[in-house]
Amino acid sequence: PRDMQSSTALATPPEPKLPTIGAQPYSILVSGVGGTGVVTISAILGMAAHLEGKGVGVIDMAGLAQKGGAVYCHVKIANRPEEVHAIRVAAGEADLALGCDLVVAGTKKVLSAINKGETGVFVNSAEVYPGEITRIADFALPGERVKAAIRDAAGENYGFVDASATATALLGNSIGANMFMLGFAFQRGFVPLSEASILEAIRLNGEAVAMNTEAFHWGRRAANDPKAFDAFVAPLLKPTESREMSKSLDEIIERRVKYLTAYQNAAYAQRYKMRVEKALAAEHAKTPGKTDYASAVARYLFKLMAIKDEYEVARLYSDGSFKRQLDAAFENVGKLEFHMAPPILGRKDAQGVPTKTVFGPWMMSAYRLLAALKFLRGGALDIFGKTAERKQERQLLADYEKLLDELEAGMNAGSHALAAQLAAIPEKIRGYGHVKESHIQKAKAEEAKLLAKFRTPQTPMPVAAE
Repeated sequence: PRDMQSSTALATPPEPKLPTIGAQPYSILVSGVGGTGVVTISAILGMAAHLEGKGVGVIDMAGLAQKGGAVYCHVKIANRPEEVHAIRVAAGEADLALGCDLVVAGTKKVLSAINKGETGVFVNSAEVYPGEITRIADFALPGERVKAAIRDAAGENYGFVDASATATALLGNSIGANMFMLGFAFQRGFVPLSEASILEAIRLNGEAVAMNTEAFHWGRRAANDPKAFDAFVAPLLKPTESREMSKSLDEIIERRVKYLTAYQNAAYAQRYKMRVEKALAAEHAKTPGKTDYASAVARYLFKLMAIKDEYEVARLYSDGSFKRQLDAAFENVGKLEFHMAPPILGRKDAQGVPTKTVFGPWMMSAYRLLAALKFLRGGALDIFGKTAERKQERQLLADYEKLLDELEAGMNAGSHALAAQLAAIPEKIRGYGHVKESHIQKAKAEEAKLLAKFRTPQTPMPVAAE
């Protein structure tokens, strides 16, 4: 965990009033994604109940997915072992629904278990992208829709907290998020077990004892005084400049000029700036008041100019930011290994797909040297620039700049929207190597269709009189 003097900044929460276990067992449904420690939470609950001499039954239902798939852990806690019969939490039976993942918490299996107005529903609101993102390039999480469904099912006893970001900020690792959520639910009075037994169960589990204990305490503090906690943790959650969205076209340009200066040099950055200003001037002259086209040029000209080639990868690893991220996330980094498939090596498997090679910690020294040689980029001595992939990237940039010249020459009020779409075509180009090649082919095909329409005279749609 990170060294946090702030562990005493918030008052120790008062002991919550624990729920009473009646004639029927207390039902808890823990949901989340496999491989993130969800099953650990049910194990901790089971052990804590056992330590108190209570009856307990636990079923972890991961199906065939397991790691990366939805996991539902059913926990029943009774006053005596013989009172535990059916362990699976039935419809409307949950006393506590603990959601360690927003999307899984919004599934029918969880929502149907909630008894509106009675069940405590506490969910990690972090939007974690599932495996679908690898197959659907423009995948978007329905975060707000899921939250609305959970609120509607829960009634009044619910709470959302971005436990993943909070755990990362306070503990240096998002893996503490689930234990944070358990502490949150405990403080809200929906866990029928004492703090002492839960902490002892964490100790007996033996995995990351210090971090899990701290995570549990932080969750309690967050539930006890949300306003004070939010005010305290807000500075730690503030995104870095590189992760904040630009608020204006000027800011888009300014940030990219700064990046390209570090990427190559001031002259390279100035080339970018002048080309974007030319696009803005053309758009202003032909469609006054609009900036969609220039905004697209600002974003996607940059994308094609700031490719992650060997020099850039070396710079990003060796400029100090990578080390700071490691130090923030781990107490002891240990030995570093780098798994890469440099085009210059050209190693491929039987299907012709590039294979990765493992490089040792000596690569950090190699990165520093390579980053210092970025002035060779694109020149006669650039050995990396002679590969087919790098040649293709330079051609893509040249083609794009030629496309912009045509768009600005032919743009009018009727074709403005098409021009903006064409300027954003590089958005479709994603990935590296053979994956990128496939995207390039699709992007070029779409570009050809749009360009054919652009070259056909466009008539602006008439505006109805008010």
